[in-house]
Amino acid sequence: MSEVYLEFPSKKREQDAMAYLREFIESKSEINGMGDLNEAESFDKWLAMMSDYHEGANLPEGWVRSSEYFLIRAQDELIVGMTNIRHEQNAFLIEHGYGHIGYGIRPSERRKGYATKILELALAKCRELGISEVHVGCLEDNIGSKKTILKNGGVFYKKLVNDGEPYLEFVINQKV
Repeated sequence: MSEVYLEFPSKKREQDAMAYLREFIESKSEINGMGDLNEAESFDKWLAMMSDYHEGANLPEGWVRSSEYFLIRAQDELIVGMTNIRHEQNAFLIEHGYGHIGYGIRPSERRKGYATKILELALAKCRELGISEVHVGCLEDNIGSKKTILKNGGVFYKKLVNDGEPYLEFVINQKV
């Protein structure tokens, strides 16, 4: 796997971000870790929304402060994934087991180790935020995501049902 890093979204990534989104849509893959890019009126409005959420401003009711990052492959500057880090938990997130981190990997870049790396880098961001007990969830039948969470130190916490689907929540304890 090539060197990768997290980058806060910016205008310079617009074309690649839109290609990333199209790839999810064309492959009929579930769109995860995308910070509502697929629902935004424009990329500029999405950038403004991501900046607001990062600062804790103009949050929709029931939302918590969060930060969105692109996972960039250094060799070709391609967006290979996205992660959303929620700075805290609220009753909704706790009830549904969604946790602090959501992430997604570009369909054409899956099974190359990027999910493990994006979660590792997101955990580092959580440490910077002072989050020592990180909650991460996935659908029970998502074997790849379960393996990714376990590789990053996840310990099974509880099983839930979200929208009729069995969902697992894991905890990753880390020193801050």
